Amino acid sequence: MKADTRSGTGDPMDGFDTTIHAPNRLRICALLDTAGEAEFAVVQEQLDVSASVLSKHVTVLMEAGYVEQRKAVRNTRQRVWLRLTPGGRQAYQAHLAALRAIVGP
Repeated sequence: MKADTRSGTGDPMDGFDTTIHAPNRLRICALLDTAGEAEFAVVQEQLDVSASVLSKHVTVLMEAGYVEQRKAVRNTRQRVWLRLTPGGRQAYQAHLAALRAIVGP
């Protein structure tokens, strides 16, 4: 569940996002924020999780509108590529700001 970021208070904690906060979803967002786009198998390898675990987390992020996927054929096999949506990148950055506000300077 996403934190309400429309309160207009300017409080960094407004950006805390429980959808992103789950450890594997936070790691997915961090990887995609840095990489821009990554193949599903690469994300799976980096997170060291099964395909089904990754798929469940990606589905949650997609349903929130934070991640999108594109399918393409590579070496005669269909591959899935993941990337943050603009809204997903914004939510991730707001979540990072909220975490920094929690832990302090």
